Amino acid sequence: MINRDHFENIPGFDKLPGFDQVAEQIGSLFGQSQISAELKRNLNALLQAALARADIVTRDEFETQTAILQRTREKLDQLETQLAELMTQLEQPPR
Repeated sequence: MINRDHFENIPGFDKLPGFDQVAEQIGSLFGQSQISAELKRNLNALLQAALARADIVTRDEFETQTAILQRTREKLDQLETQLAELMTQLEQPPR
């Protein structure tokens, strides 16, 4: 079974509402101010499984990949400029 420990190493995870709080909020949507321990466990398991299957990355990973993409785009622009210059040189008749 997946538990909270799987997500503890994600930066900012500690700022997310706890699974218990989410379960209580879901229970309140159905008009139950206090939900049973069994229902709470089931909701927690459901939420944990959904998070485990989600394709999520940490903010750190996202920012790293964004920086890599930016550098790649800059290099591509530079190479395209060089290619255009070379193509222009090839199109000019020899002197």
